[in-house]
Amino acid sequence: MLYPLQGEWTETQYLALNGTNRMVELSSGCLEILPMPNPFHQRVVDYLFSLLKAFVVARGLGEVFFAPLPVRLWAGKFREPDIMFFRPGRIVSPRKQPDGADLAMEIVSEGEENRERDLEIKRREYASAKIPEYWIVDPELGQITVLWLEGEGYRVHGVFAVGAKATSVLLPGFEVEVSAVFTAGSAGKETL
Repeated sequence: MLYPLQGEWTETQYLALNGTNRMVELSSGCLEILPMPNPFHQRVVDYLFSLLKAFVVARGLGEVFFAPLPVRLWAGKFREPDIMFFRPGRIVSPRKQPDGADLAMEIVSEGEENRERDLEIKRREYASAKIPEYWIVDPELGQITVLWLEGEGYRVHGVFAVGAKATSVLLPGFEVEVSAVFTAGSAGKETL
């Protein structure tokens, strides 16, 4: 199968890539190949997903998913947050990619390019897409930054380090012990 050149990918062609063994996002007609997750990353995703899903389901607040699930930010822009929360009614069709999300979580992967993507690029993009809350889970710094949409951009709700509890603005009462997140990632075999 011949694929389009970078810069010429359409949403339809991108979404037809199902079955690829890579994490791929679409940006302005170009494919962005993301790093393959490692066990640490997946353990952190599993831990946070389990906590968030239990909280949301117990209160009937909506749905929680994890990647891979491309989320359409705007025409020609799809991202795959590691974890995403959707209020009831946001997902219009269960057979189509959702437009936006209500909360996105990204676990920052190693490497300068990945850090820039999660800390700067996705921060701007998620704000432009009007995603109300964005959590940046940063294993390198041992912290979770919770951003809250205010106007056209995010303001910092909190930068939560090991020993603190990260809290949500969108979901009052949802909190996560930062130490437990990173301990889950290393399966309790390493200490911070």
